[in-house]
Amino acid sequence: MADHDGHGGLDAGEIEDFIEDGYVRLDDAFDRETADEARAILWRDTGFDPQDRSSWTMPVVRLGHYDAPPFARAANAPRLLRAFDQLAGRGRWKPRGGLGTFPIRFPSPDDPGDAGWHIDVSFRDEDDDPDDFFGWRANVHTKGRALLMLFLFSDVGHDDAPTRIRAGSHKDIARRLEHAGEAGLTLRELAAGGFAETAHRREVLATGPAGTVYLCHPFIVHAAQPHSGRNPRFMAQPPLELTEPYPIDGPSSGAPVEEAIRRALRR
Repeated sequence: MADHDGHGGLDAGEIEDFIEDGYVRLDDAFDRETADEARAILWRDTGFDPQDRSSWTMPVVRLGHYDAPPFARAANAPRLLRAFDQLAGRGRWKPRGGLGTFPIRFPSPDDPGDAGWHIDVSFRDEDDDPDDFFGWRANVHTKGRALLMLFLFSDVGHDDAPTRIRAGSHKDIARRLEHAGEAGLTLRELAAGGFAETAHRREVLATGPAGTVYLCHPFIVHAAQPHSGRNPRFMAQPPLELTEPYPIDGPSSGAPVEEAIRRALRR
């Protein structure tokens, strides 16, 4: 597991772990004060009372994009910007002015209804229905997405509904997408077998204190889970968008995101 707790850029070993495991964890990626400020805004918008557990009536509340100062600070923390350059490639990613979306999970015995294994797809064809979530696509060039990112705005322990990650599963998905061309595969097509080809992979929980960020390969298979702890989990899961797809065939960009795909395909 790649856990980074220094204050500089990622070292060669951590980049290699990202290529092989499909994720890297950055502790203290942004400061706790920023997390506290952002969480206060999110609490307000849930409509729930932080001091009244009886008001927490849903297992998950989804909030949209936020560009207020604490969110912009978190998205543009210097350590993250350095890591974006190292993993996605300098000049190959689009700056972010804020963060979203926020699936905020509350302690509940109820099924949250969104705990299936999946990858985060990134584009659709002109003829695809934009409202059909399962019709969105991914292709082997990872069009539209350089990274999946998990920003922890609260302390997240094992019982606090941490995102589950199948380490190394990005390689299985790259091989699924290899022969699908530019059009790629829809999430419906990718999920048809329940991502069984990744079931053998080691499961990692995205835990950590507020201010932790997990930077994940866009093909990583991951899943939510019910919340069995006591304190709500506040997390953002935005993409880092690509300026242009990775070539895969021909000269390499040299970016670790692309290198992981090339290795999976033995290019």
